[in-house]
Amino acid sequence: MDKDILVAKPPKTPLDSTSLKSLIVRPILTEEREGWDRQMAEHHYLGFRSIVGESLRYVAILQGQCVALVGWGAAAFKTGPRDQWIGWTTQLQWQRLRWIANNVRFLILPGIAIPNLASKILAQNIRRLSKDWQVVHGHSILLAETFVDSARFKGTCYRAAGWIELGQTRGYGRSAGQYYCHGKPKTIFVLPLRPEARQMLSDHTCELFKKGGSSMISIGLNKQKAASLLEHLMRVKDPRKLQGIRHKKMTILAIVICAILCGARSFAAISDWGKNASQKTLARLGCRKDKRTKRYIAPSEPTVRRVMQTIDAVAVDKEIGAWMLQQAQRSEGRATLSLDGKTLRGSAKSGGKQVQLLSAFLAREGAVIAQEQIDSKSNEIPAVAPMLQEVDIRGMVVTADALHTQKGFAEFIVKEKKADYVLTVKDNQPSLKNDIQTLQLEGFPP
Repeated sequence: MDKDILVAKPPKTPLDSTSLKSLIVRPILTEEREGWDRQMAEHHYLGFRSIVGESLRYVAILQGQCVALVGWGAAAFKTGPRDQWIGWTTQLQWQRLRWIANNVRFLILPGIAIPNLASKILAQNIRRLSKDWQVVHGHSILLAETFVDSARFKGTCYRAAGWIELGQTRGYGRSAGQYYCHGKPKTIFVLPLRPEARQMLSDHTCELFKKGGSSMISIGLNKQKAASLLEHLMRVKDPRKLQGIRHKKMTILAIVICAILCGARSFAAISDWGKNASQKTLARLGCRKDKRTKRYIAPSEPTVRRVMQTIDAVAVDKEIGAWMLQQAQRSEGRATLSLDGKTLRGSAKSGGKQVQLLSAFLAREGAVIAQEQIDSKSNEIPAVAPMLQEVDIRGMVVTADALHTQKGFAEFIVKEKKADYVLTVKDNQPSLKNDIQTLQLEGFPP
């Protein structure tokens, strides 16, 4: 395969509808990620920055020529026509959103005009989407969705590929957990990837979700892990006065954490999660038992709100990170800790520079266990030691990008933290890069 397949260039031979039999739609390779992002940013009318949540990027190739790019991401948190069409409860919606994939970007590259190409790409992509998702993210996909700007497009290729039109959105978007009106309603299309997908998503008794299919699949909150979580949360100071307390602070925090892991994004949603949780779950999380009904009771929405608005968020974040790290270290295989710098959107200070954070997250679980703000006059390198100073990562494997390929970083990870590392070597370390190339590693067996 041409290494520069994603680099825009004239086709070697004229492309037309007679060549569609040679169409290939496949996930991009690791080395193609940068080119995919760049092409999408340059040529898609919405531009491109990133894909939210679980994602997959695809490339469509026709006679050795890249003709289209397709991007899939997390489903919309809520949208009336889709949710009504599925017919699921709010609780099931939080738990099962991850079984819906959103076609967030679809780009036919400039200069490509072939009848039926778009619908052919969609159809071929859909045939492999669920299996690819299972391989990458550990679960299948039941429903595909997309939102088409009706002022620009008619959604013809989606209709031709068998998608179902559900109606129009109200013209609202979601950013940083807040909804805002952008005034551009979009047409909602969905496509079930199984004939029974709609029923499965709305059925409380569906076997797919009983077989390890909950939103907490990476944690598996059994009795021992629940007890460990409560033990960590006990260390967080309770901001309330002792008089009139009915629900333990650690229980409220545990319910908030579990609800958020299941998709809850508001105090009302967290409260509803608690009300719908099983008696076994509520007992494990330390809920109080009503003497009259003999049933465990979850805290109300006002109680959750009051505690979360006054709790020490930094202390909670620290204990959750420690607990997640503990679970990862107890699992099979060596745990991997990845370091990555991010810029917070909408966080520009008076000087115009946005807040930057260095995060340490568990690669397998996808959970952030530590964060450190990067000094505006520096970079990520000095932030590593303060971030990991009190984090026990003994025996783990730490990965980071080429910026951290420094002697000081390696010594800190190995000598002080008793861990190992895997680092990328690029042009910022020319001597080391040259030494590696001199070794001619292609001659060594894998």
